Amino acid sequence: MHWLDQLVRFWPHLAAGFDFIAAVLASAHALLNKRDSRAATLWIGVIWTLPVLGPLLYLMLGVNRIRRRAIKLGVHKTFSRDVPENLGEPEHDGAEHLKHLARVVSRVTTEPLTTGNKVEPLVNGDAAFPAMLAAIEAAQKSVTLVSYIFDNDKSGRQFITALERAMQRGVAVRVLVDSAGARYSWPPIAFKLRAAKIPFAKFLPTSILTPWRVATINLRNHRKSLIVDGQIAFTGGMNIRHGNVLADKPASPVQDLHFRVTGPVVTELQEAFANDWAFTTEEILDGDTWFLNSETNFLKAGLQSAGDIIARVIPDGPDGDFENLQLTLLAALAEAQTSVKILTPYFLPDTALISALNLAALRGVKVDIILPAKNNLPPVHWASRSLWWQVLERGCRIWLTPPPFDHSKLMIVDEHWVLLGSANWDARSLRLNFELNVECYGRGFAQAMEKIIAQKISDAHLVTQVEVDGRTIPGKLRDALARLFSPYL
Repeated sequence: MHWLDQLVRFWPHLAAGFDFIAAVLASAHALLNKRDSRAATLWIGVIWTLPVLGPLLYLMLGVNRIRRRAIKLGVHKTFSRDVPENLGEPEHDGAEHLKHLARVVSRVTTEPLTTGNKVEPLVNGDAAFPAMLAAIEAAQKSVTLVSYIFDNDKSGRQFITALERAMQRGVAVRVLVDSAGARYSWPPIAFKLRAAKIPFAKFLPTSILTPWRVATINLRNHRKSLIVDGQIAFTGGMNIRHGNVLADKPASPVQDLHFRVTGPVVTELQEAFANDWAFTTEEILDGDTWFLNSETNFLKAGLQSAGDIIARVIPDGPDGDFENLQLTLLAALAEAQTSVKILTPYFLPDTALISALNLAALRGVKVDIILPAKNNLPPVHWASRSLWWQVLERGCRIWLTPPPFDHSKLMIVDEHWVLLGSANWDARSLRLNFELNVECYGRGFAQAMEKIIAQKISDAHLVTQVEVDGRTIPGKLRDALARLFSPYL
């Protein structure tokens, strides 16, 4: 076996050659695609100092973009792309400056503003899950559901039962679950979905049997939405897991906010699901089964008069929607005149957002950041705490709410503009995840959200610069070390 002897003799040289070529290609990709020179430098160091492993790590964690073809669904919307005159209030609403924000977002995303929407908050799974299950039970044509986490627990099985009954009535059902989120419970909910013969798919599935998908292992679908008959939607930050039902005193209770949405913006939420579903399965969801295709149809269905909120969906992800949310947050902070309130479980903003928060505070805007005192992910809390001083020293205020852990996500500007949805204030949400958010203009809705935040602040602890600076040296070092990994937490 002369050729085998030759291969064994030259294998180290071949392996070194392959590693060199992989390192060169990975370094070239980092140089050409990394927007932050520090990130490019760090990755190139990893690539060249860790033979074989370095290029592989870069492929897994450093390539944070994918290309998705936008699906033309044939949804013939008549929604105007102009910014309405009064932004949801009849007269003298004091929100003239927010028209600049609306124009910015109109250029950031392709979705138009829609009028005549109603958005109702649903606090915790105690309110959200019964409302969602009732909507599924009343479905006549279609149900679409996407969730990052869909646990195989009491609440998850209630959704399976409701979806199965809907299918038995002839309702078209589609369920999309993120591949990573599907593993949060065992056995996974996929077994129940298959047993019930519910059409479902996993978003960007990865396993040791699919090494060719290694480049997307760090990209997750974090979106949460339920749309029934194309007319009523539920969206926000709540996963499907029984820990959200606080009345049942679960072992790991989680506070959260979800929202029931009616009106023309539901079409935009359905479009987002349809694009995710087409990308995952190549099945196109179109037509009257899934959509009310225009504001005229919404008017006929009685939904145009659902409410007076002007709203728009802001999809965000490592594809054609890259940095939609980052630019929206920066624009909102730049336009704020009186107040900014941020409710988020994970607060790891980059330097641009930190600067925008500080500039708002320096202009006299009251900036309040509400975080959980005890995080479900301790390393995230440590990393977050390492940067609190950067916003505290410029006048921003940080509040820590008591347990149970609060997973709610909300941003309010000048008691008029509200951003709700699935995204957190961290690099994972803003650069890696596929997120789904809705911006809402309307003082009445914003003031209702202000009351929810005011209640949380009334029980919260106000963080001071003194206590942040007074941490022990080991504690500061631990927090700073955790922050090094913040892009992947």
